[in-house]
Amino acid sequence: MPNDLRYISTRGQADPVDFTAALMTGLAPDGGLFVPESWPRFSADQWRSFRGMHYAELACHIMRPFVDASIDTNSLQRLVCGAYCTFAHQSVAPLRQLGPDRWLMELYHGPTLAFKDVAMQVLGRLYDHTLERTGGTITVVGATSGDTGSAAIEAFQGRDHASIVIMHPAGRTSEVQRRQMTTVHADNVLNLAVDGTFDDCQDLLKAMFNTPDFRQRVRLSGVNSINWARVLPQAVYYCAAALALGAPDRPVAFSVPTGNFGDVYAGYVAAQMGLPIERLIVASNQNDILPRAFATGDHTLGDVHPTMSPSMDIQVSSNFERLLFDAYGRDAGAIAEMMTALRQTRALQLDVGKLAALLPRFVAVRCDEHACLKTMRDTQEQNALLVDPHTATGLHAVHTLRDDLPKGVPVVTLATAHPAKFPAAVEQANGVRPPLPEHLADLYDREERYEPIANDLAAVMQRIDAFAAATTPA
Repeated sequence: MPNDLRYISTRGQADPVDFTAALMTGLAPDGGLFVPESWPRFSADQWRSFRGMHYAELACHIMRPFVDASIDTNSLQRLVCGAYCTFAHQSVAPLRQLGPDRWLMELYHGPTLAFKDVAMQVLGRLYDHTLERTGGTITVVGATSGDTGSAAIEAFQGRDHASIVIMHPAGRTSEVQRRQMTTVHADNVLNLAVDGTFDDCQDLLKAMFNTPDFRQRVRLSGVNSINWARVLPQAVYYCAAALALGAPDRPVAFSVPTGNFGDVYAGYVAAQMGLPIERLIVASNQNDILPRAFATGDHTLGDVHPTMSPSMDIQVSSNFERLLFDAYGRDAGAIAEMMTALRQTRALQLDVGKLAALLPRFVAVRCDEHACLKTMRDTQEQNALLVDPHTATGLHAVHTLRDDLPKGVPVVTLATAHPAKFPAAVEQANGVRPPLPEHLADLYDREERYEPIANDLAAVMQRIDAFAAATTPA
C-alpha cells in the first residue's frame, strides 16, 4: 500500500493534493475531478482477512490507504463508527436473496432512507474533524435530483463549522424527497428550488466552483459525488457484499441504478483495489445517454424527461469523466478537450476502441416506464417485496441480461432507496402505498421552508453570498 497517496485532476492543470485538500475543495481548481494518482490494491489474503468484519471495521480498512496521513487511524475509526451507528440495521447494507445467484443489497437503512446516507454520514464527520483541527468554516453547496439533498442536510444540519445550501429542480423530485429537505429548519440550512432540471442545478454548481473570487469568498465546498470523499465510502458496500458472497475466491457482479455515475464508479474503485468484480451493470431509465455511450460511443445530450425514478433524470453524468480518464490512458489533455467540447456542442463521439478496454466489465441497460412498473409488480408477486422505481431499473437490467451473465456468478442489485420515498409509483405498480418509517411518520405534517429561484447563476450566487455572510463567521 502507498503511504503518500496523492490526488490528481482528470484535466491535468491542478497540482496533486492530499486527501484533506481533495475533501475540502471538492472540484479541482481546473474544473476536473480528483482521482488517486495510483490505485491501492489488497492481496487475496488481505481480502480474506476482511471476511466477517463488522461493516464499520471493514470501512476503516478499505478507506485507510486512501485517507493516508490526513487522518490518524483512531480518528478514522471514531468517525466511521459514529456514522454507522445511526443506521437502523446493524449490518448497514444487508443482503437479501431473491433467487439462485440473485441478491438485493438494501442501502436504505440510513436516516433519510437512501444509499446516499452511507457516504454522507461519513462525509459530514470528515468535514467536522478537519474543520475542528484547522478552526476554519465552509459553505457547502450541493445539487440534488432528490436523495443527495436530504442526506446532506441530515449530515450537516446544526454543525458549527459548516453551512449548507442545496439546490433541487423545482417540481422534479418526489414529495417525500422534497419534504425531507425542506422540513429541516436548522439555521445553517438553505434550500433553493431552481426553475430547471437537475442538470441545470449541476451546471450552476460547477460554474460556482469555476468562479474563483466567489469560491474563495464563501469558502465553497461540495457534497456531490464530484467530491472524492463522497465516492470512497460507497466502495465499501461493494466490498462487503462481495466478501459475503465468496470473494476473493469467487467473482461477483453488481447491477446499479445510475444517474450521476458516482455509485457505479465506486464499484469500479473496488475492482481497481483487486476485488473480483465480473460485471458492473449500468441501469438507466429512459434518460438513456449512458447505454447509448457504452453501446455506440454516442454521447449526445438530449432533453431530460421526467420519470418515476427522478434521481436518474440526468443527461450529464459527472463521474463518467473519472471513468473516461482511465479509459483514455489518463490523458488529462484529451479529457479537458472533451469536456470543453461537451459544454460547447452538447455532444461527444467517444472512441469505441478505448471504451472497449472497459468492456465487458461495464454493460448498460435502458429501462422504460412500462418495464419499471412491471418489474416492481413482478418483484412483489415473486418475492413479496416492495421496491422503489430506481431499484426496479436495476432488477430489470439483470432480467434483460439473464442469458448473457456468467453462470454461477452471484449478481447483486443495489436497492438504492426505501419504497416509501416514492409512494405514488409503488402504489401505481402494486396498489400498495408503503408507509414511512416511524421517525418520518409525521413528514407530511411538517412545515416546509425553501425559496424558489431562477436558473440564473448571478441570482443564485447573490443569494448564497448573503446566506454565507449571515451564517458563516468571518
